[in-house]
Amino acid sequence: MAERLLPPREACRRLGIHFVTLKRWIYSGKIRAVKTPTGRWMIPESEVERIIGGKVTIKETRAIIYARVSSSDQKDDLERQIENLLNYCSAKGYKVVEVLRDIASGLKTDRRGLLKLFKLISEKKTDIVVITHKDRLTRFGFEYLEFFFNKFGVKIEVIHGDEPKDAYQELVKDLIAIVTSFANRLYGIRSHRKKRLIEGFKKLLEEVEEYG
Repeated sequence: MAERLLPPREACRRLGIHFVTLKRWIYSGKIRAVKTPTGRWMIPESEVERIIGGKVTIKETRAIIYARVSSSDQKDDLERQIENLLNYCSAKGYKVVEVLRDIASGLKTDRRGLLKLFKLISEKKTDIVVITHKDRLTRFGFEYLEFFFNKFGVKIEVIHGDEPKDAYQELVKDLIAIVTSFANRLYGIRSHRKKRLIEGFKKLLEEVEEYG
């Protein structure tokens, strides 16, 4: 008697997984599948029963998406980030358990979304944090956050290596904020020397942009 073959939709329903995850399992060899003459994958019922029975434990990867922009006029970019991250997670077969977003400078450490991310990681609610670029998570000290997350078994996955070209202006704003904070402490908020220092730094940045 021929073994019963299940269509992918039925196999996914029984296993409680997304089709993308099933497809990834097929190509990685974690589940046996039969390809019909028409090119369609079918799953032997014994394979589904084998996995459900606990003979093979396959853990679905939980992912948290984190996106950030520095100002409210960049909301369109924020939504594009989230869309790209959702598509990426879907292609990888990740289960998205939370989508977090912030509209704030990468220098701020009290961002609402970032603080919630820390809480979820400490509660072991995710396996991976997915971001578009390193600076979306933090402007400086990315390696420290990576070390902290790893202590809870969480990996940071950056889907794009290089920062986008328009990220330069955001970096300039962050650098000016750092110099302004330094000048306030050094000279006082209303000092003329503070103003000269900041204006000189802005001029330097303009020259760097012009000749760089």
